[in-house]
Amino acid sequence: MIANGSFAVAVVKNQVMVVQAARSHSKREKYLDVHTYTPFGEGVFLATDVPSARIASSSILTVLPPLEDSRLLTQGMLELPTKAFSQYIELTSRHQKRYESLWSSWVSKN
Repeated sequence: MIANGSFAVAVVKNQVMVVQAARSHSKREKYLDVHTYTPFGEGVFLATDVPSARIASSSILTVLPPLEDSRLLTQGMLELPTKAFSQYIELTSRHQKRYESLWSSWVSKN
């Protein structure tokens, strides 16, 4: 499913984040060991306070294509290329709209 060092966009603790596989995982594994990154600026991500996490494989929204032009700027900082960052923004927006829709539904029923 995801190779060691591959990047993906996933929902971690109800937030859309960029994650990097800490090791290779097969499609059958229920949980993935990842390093988590949170947005810092335009295409730049910082390692979270707890950079290593174990997430459900169903939390992966998309696996990003190999990021040859991504750069680990320093330990704990990552810069995504424009196309990968656009995918992240789109998935974040979709996730936000889903929660807004759920909230609207709940408010209209109460």
